[in-house]
Amino acid sequence: MSGTVIEARGLAKRYGRGRGWALKDCTFTLPAGRVCALVGANGAGKSTLLAAAAGLLRPTEGTVTAPAREHVAYVAQDKPLYPQLTVAETLAAGRELNPGRWDSAAAEQIVNAGPLDPAACVRGLSGGQRTRLALALALGKQPELLLLDEPMADLDPLARHQLMGTLMADAAERGTTMVMSSHLLGELEGVCDHLLLIDTGRVRLDGAIDDLLAAHTLVRGPVADLAPHTIVESRTIGRQLTALVRSDGTPVEGEWQTTTPSLEELLLAHLRAAKTPQGATA
Repeated sequence: MSGTVIEARGLAKRYGRGRGWALKDCTFTLPAGRVCALVGANGAGKSTLLAAAAGLLRPTEGTVTAPAREHVAYVAQDKPLYPQLTVAETLAAGRELNPGRWDSAAAEQIVNAGPLDPAACVRGLSGGQRTRLALALALGKQPELLLLDEPMADLDPLARHQLMGTLMADAAERGTTMVMSSHLLGELEGVCDHLLLIDTGRVRLDGAIDDLLAAHTLVRGPVADLAPHTIVESRTIGRQLTALVRSDGTPVEGEWQTTTPSLEELLLAHLRAAKTPQGATA
């Protein structure tokens, strides 16, 4: 696939007076076929951004464009399902609501791996079982764009690993573009190839993960001046300094140990920096 799947221009959303802006001046593009990690602290605006991309929220300002709703699957954080339906009836509803697009095999693969009793009522399912059923509905739709809001939070580690493998295999086979928010930073590394970091409703980092990692250097060594390098975040313990700096092609000179940061190190440094006046504009 080629082209852009999501494009936001000055996107902003405000929920009534006195509640502030959930999103403010968000501008970014997401190329087709990417698996994007959507990261940020609680209240950063991740859920609002996903709902806006799904066409479920009208922006207060700006625009966001995405594929037509019939080509988008969205799994919200609370996994809303009809509680009175059974598992089998839920899948049947998915088939009827997506004529010509429904993939019964993909949906049933996720359900049967649970396993989920087809006669079980949704209201009696555990959180992890509801997650499995919601993901089955999403993949059964064969979407061009899959939006997932904390999809694995209710699952045990083995189930997370299995379902993540299923999602990645489906994305590779169909060329699906995926946006996944998660607080499990280690889980995103090795899975996602694009990063969108949001803080207080604004985009702080956006781009291919490999490019972002290559644009930063993690340095450790004795306390010293790192000018003229741009310091994203630094911490001093005793006489030792650890800092994440933006690479501009100029080598970091001095008695420094330099490494390429991991995705988790990159994210944590930028999240910590956003909480300080000095790091907010780094």
